[in-house]
Amino acid sequence: MAVSNNITACVTLMALICAVPVIASGVWFASAQGEECARLARWPVAILGGLILLAALTGFVGAYWNRRRLLAFYLFAMASLIALLIALLVFAFAVTRGSGAYPVLGRAYDEYHLDGFSMWLRGYVSDDPARWERIKACLVVSDTCKKLARQAGFLTADQFYQSRLSPLQSGCCKPPAVCGYNYVSPTVWAGPAARPAADADCGAWGNDPSQLCYECESCRAGLLAALRAQWHRANVALVVATVALVFLYLVGCSAYKNAQAEALFRRYKW
Repeated sequence: MAVSNNITACVTLMALICAVPVIASGVWFASAQGEECARLARWPVAILGGLILLAALTGFVGAYWNRRRLLAFYLFAMASLIALLIALLVFAFAVTRGSGAYPVLGRAYDEYHLDGFSMWLRGYVSDDPARWERIKACLVVSDTCKKLARQAGFLTADQFYQSRLSPLQSGCCKPPAVCGYNYVSPTVWAGPAARPAADADCGAWGNDPSQLCYECESCRAGLLAALRAQWHRANVALVVATVALVFLYLVGCSAYKNAQAEALFRRYKW
């Protein structure tokens, strides 16, 4: 192989390696959503990573066996896929900009409100009642609140208030603090003498394990907060992989141009 082709082969091999964290992030994101009973954009990242892997493999074959058409296809496909990856990252950061978390006086955990999230995310849990019924049914049988009820460490109200609850546990497994319910156990609360009308979630709470606060807006907000945290963790690996892919693509373009120049020089020499 010519020197430029050697460089291109190394670049495509490194691009192939960079596709692995993209696929891994997509698979992790999809499996983590399954644990949270959500099905929001589960597989696009993994599919995009698989396409990057195939494009890099095509480029490696083209560079190793000096197939210029395969190399040209690799450069075109990789440019398109990198553009899609960047667009996906921009979209993810835009729709997960708000956290929806609000501190509560005297509590170590946060509570969550829907108005703190983007309109696109709010639509996911509010626009389709049938979708939320499926999510709620999954949450009821999951360990989200059952695990909280089994934790014997919460012996007193003060110990519970200083615990670190997940967004789903904070939103779905207890009533909002503004309702003024009195703590009995992590998932059992005594109602106040006068139920406040400041929050619609107060009337949606019930001590029945199949009810709790699953119909509360705070539960929907807790689900979105969990999804947002997963997206941000996945985005770290995606940003690193994107920067590496852009750098490798630029090096690959330069090597491809040099290979073209070498081929023209050889033809002119002959």
